Amino acid sequence: MSTDIAKRAADNIRVLSAAMVEKAKSGHPGGAMGGADYIHILFSEYMEFDPTDRGWALRDRFFLDPGHMSPMLYSQLALTGTYTMEELANFRQWGSPTPGHPEVDFERGVENTSGPLGQGHTMAVGAAITERFLAQKFGLWSAHNIYTFISDGGIQEEISQGAGRLAGYLGLGNLVMFYDSNDIQLSTETNAVTVEDTAKKYEAWGWVVKTIDGHDHAQIREALEESKKITDQPYLIIGKTVMGKGALTEEGESFERKVSTHGQPLGAAGASFRKTIENLGGDSEQPFSIFPDVAEYYKKCMEEKAVQANRKKAEQETWEKANPELAEQFHQFFSKEAPKVDYASIEQKADAASRGSSGTVLAHFADHVENMIVMSADLSNSDKTDGFLKKTQPMVKGDYSGQFVHTGVSELTMGALANGMALHGGVIPVCGTFFVFSDYMKPAVRLAALMQLPVKYVWTHDAFRVGEDGPTHQPVEQEAQIRLLEKLKNHHGQNSMLVMRPADANESTVAWQMAMENTNSPSALILSRQNIPNLPGSSYETALKAKKGAYIVEKDQGKLDLVMVGNGSEVSTMVEGAAMLRKEKGLKIQVVSAISEGLFRNQSADYQEEVLPADVPRYGLTAGLPVTIEGLTGANGLANGLDHFGYSAPYKVLDEEFGFTGKAVYEAVCNFLKL
Repeated sequence: MSTDIAKRAADNIRVLSAAMVEKAKSGHPGGAMGGADYIHILFSEYMEFDPTDRGWALRDRFFLDPGHMSPMLYSQLALTGTYTMEELANFRQWGSPTPGHPEVDFERGVENTSGPLGQGHTMAVGAAITERFLAQKFGLWSAHNIYTFISDGGIQEEISQGAGRLAGYLGLGNLVMFYDSNDIQLSTETNAVTVEDTAKKYEAWGWVVKTIDGHDHAQIREALEESKKITDQPYLIIGKTVMGKGALTEEGESFERKVSTHGQPLGAAGASFRKTIENLGGDSEQPFSIFPDVAEYYKKCMEEKAVQANRKKAEQETWEKANPELAEQFHQFFSKEAPKVDYASIEQKADAASRGSSGTVLAHFADHVENMIVMSADLSNSDKTDGFLKKTQPMVKGDYSGQFVHTGVSELTMGALANGMALHGGVIPVCGTFFVFSDYMKPAVRLAALMQLPVKYVWTHDAFRVGEDGPTHQPVEQEAQIRLLEKLKNHHGQNSMLVMRPADANESTVAWQMAMENTNSPSALILSRQNIPNLPGSSYETALKAKKGAYIVEKDQGKLDLVMVGNGSEVSTMVEGAAMLRKEKGLKIQVVSAISEGLFRNQSADYQEEVLPADVPRYGLTAGLPVTIEGLTGANGLANGLDHFGYSAPYKVLDEEFGFTGKAVYEAVCNFLKL
């Protein structure tokens, strides 16, 4: 490709990016203009994808980290044919496919939702782990590359440490990251906040690092060529670029390297939009256009990529004919179908902690689900993900067959890795830690909900019954926070998350079944540290009723005096209290286990009325904030919970002190009903 057409294409991206922000009167043009040279060369000359089949499983993937640079991505993808000029002109407008920060859309070439800095490139690490795992399983014919683009802000976000450390440790030679180092951020120049040597930092983590002029096309190509030769280390290209490359004032003077162009349209920042567009070879009256020579070049380029993709697809077809069983497995892995598992055959120990019951299910998965990857934040023996680990091996550099990743103490990193795995496809990501540390994971959990990714969260030590570890480790408000995602709808009008707190061992099995069968949103299992008595008549078959979100555990004959509702270990406490109320007060009681209020509210009105009859007083018990259960007890019911932090003491002492015993339930109900 001639230098002239490469420069023309990069300038075309700059023109389109600046025009999008100018028309929208909001956005971030400067960085988009600076990164244009690299992204053009990457997409046109190096990335392998099929322009006629954007969801092709073996395509190279590009993960954008700085979502505010969406104009750059949309403009680049417009050159490849997935966006029209009208769509670019409607940047940030209602109903447009060009939101202010990119939202995952495989058919248009957007591989990830990005915006919260640091998560995008960490998702790329998760995708790179997935690619290595699948390539080792199915063969190097399936290998492909993961590219990612990061800015100064993403480098500064603490999550970058976890991503950099793990990618280096695992030797992900399929990962290439471009750091758009323009020394400018939103409020200041970067020298106002850091003196670190980024290259040395990544080299210390085991990366190969090359620093280049990010506008020199020969240097960009040299770096990308070199990255192809490095097979056992991730590759970082530090591209020194210019914020607002090509920007001019009305007087024709340079307006480059200005902090103001990071977050404002050129005109508002002090530059001349007209002069800048003309300087870049565009028409300021009609800036939304692809230059004719650039359009012709990209037409040929896309034709060549389609031919290249067809060659690889032919290679896959030959492999499938020679390996029919593996081929069937490959397609199943990339389907939206949940794997077939005989959940009824899983033997649970009675009266067990639900974290232990979860570990039993995970052990079964290790034998029967070959594309599950489990992670734990240095807690596998406590969150019982080691039930899975004991039947596989940790993934290490050079051997990616292990289905367990030790992420170390980095919960947010782990959550973003899981998102990247799910976005890549082909694996089922699971991540475990203590429930209180869901606080650290929340940004990644929120993006999983927004992107509708079927990530599975194992959150154990679910309540104050963590005991002696004290209030720092005792979740109180966390369940209320996470359950808000059951009330929040995604873009398809569905609950954005499935949150389950099983009440005994058999419900734990069913909770996992529900999580695995939920392929349209993330699922969370909130699990106990302490043993929980099995519910009356508990079995796998009876626990299947939990699939409706809530079900009747016990129901007395005749006119009901009270409905008791809760989830997790509190259900067995209410069963104990109900027995006392029947014996001492002659009450007729219905006890309800509500594993997921969000799922329960999706059921028919008749079913909801059967489980929670409107004309019967309701009592609820939760180990979290009372608001966690108030939606089920209703305005006239009583929701007992905690409105304070926990304390350090044995959990049975805390049960007594906080009122989580059968006797305390009995007394609370008597006061409530004025008996």
